Amino acid sequence: MAPEATDPGAVDPAAMPARGRVRARALGLAPGIFLPGAHNAITDVAGVRVGHATVIEGEGTRTGVTAILPHAGNPYADRVPAGLSVINGYGKLAGATQVAELGELETPIVLTNTLAVGRAVEALVDWTLARNAEAVSVNALVGETNDGRLNDIRARGVTAAHVHAALDGATDGAVAEGSVGAGTGTMAFGWKGGIGTSSRVLPPALGGWTIGAILQANYGGVLAMDGVPVGRELGRWYLREHTDRGDADGSVMVVIATDAPLSDRNLGRVATRAMAGLARTGAAFSDGSGDYAIAFSTHPGVRRTAERRAHQAIIADWPNDRISPIFVAAAEAVEEAVLNALTMATTITGRDGRSGRRATGHAIDLDALRGVLAQHGRRA
Repeated sequence: MAPEATDPGAVDPAAMPARGRVRARALGLAPGIFLPGAHNAITDVAGVRVGHATVIEGEGTRTGVTAILPHAGNPYADRVPAGLSVINGYGKLAGATQVAELGELETPIVLTNTLAVGRAVEALVDWTLARNAEAVSVNALVGETNDGRLNDIRARGVTAAHVHAALDGATDGAVAEGSVGAGTGTMAFGWKGGIGTSSRVLPPALGGWTIGAILQANYGGVLAMDGVPVGRELGRWYLREHTDRGDADGSVMVVIATDAPLSDRNLGRVATRAMAGLARTGAAFSDGSGDYAIAFSTHPGVRRTAERRAHQAIIADWPNDRISPIFVAAAEAVEEAVLNALTMATTITGRDGRSGRRATGHAIDLDALRGVLAQHGRRA
């Protein structure tokens, strides 16, 4: 069952990087109607853990790995139901078809860059085989976005050791955000993007469930932050003067966790609501953007343990006519996760993977953002 809902207001110090970056709520941005959990992170769903490996090497490599573990046990033996939603399939989500077919996860979820998917799959398979002597087939789930605008992506900087470090270092509690892990080299809406997370806790009358989201923001459009037209106000948006395509193409990988007892069918419905959260941020969902969401449930009553798989046990499912609040909470958590990715990101200088030239992804100017928000009545 869910932890008590809180409004964390400013910032969890354990997740706050240097240079004065803050989370969205410290700026007066609090999308939606439901309150977040204690950490305002996907780890508010009990048992979920997140690990990062940030890879910054030489003048060009700016990339990394982020791993999401659904519970503290063995994910291969104790599988969780999962659903998948894709609004634009320009991406390389390894393992997606088996998740769609069987509706379950048998590994953690790993996020990285486009050209590192193969290595991450190999590393995740090795990690799983080492813990399961009987395994002869492993559906490793690895997602990506292309961080080649800041990362020399052709250098292939991610190794198996980085993937294992993210997996083995995963913890609960506060989650590092911004230019870390798989978000080290990503861009969003023309500014430095990155990893963002958020959560919502439903009141007891609606089930008391927790819904958390984490995402790798590397996409664009016309940025809106809790309804404020920030992109237009700060003069940076997709299709400005009909020439700027660079702020729309990219991708976004969203992972949603909940402790509500949902079937894979209903988790697919929850994953689709992630797209509503992205839309509220001004996403263009462009031709070159891969827009993916995966949702899973950690509830003990729906886990597909070896015993249940052997005896075909009946699995619980939250009723359809009571699921709408979970949909709302999922969209809210995804929207705020994007805002946190932007406000927590730090400026990164690397090397464009296509041109080979030096490139800088500038973090959104928080002082300028505060000015825009103040004009719209939003204050910390």
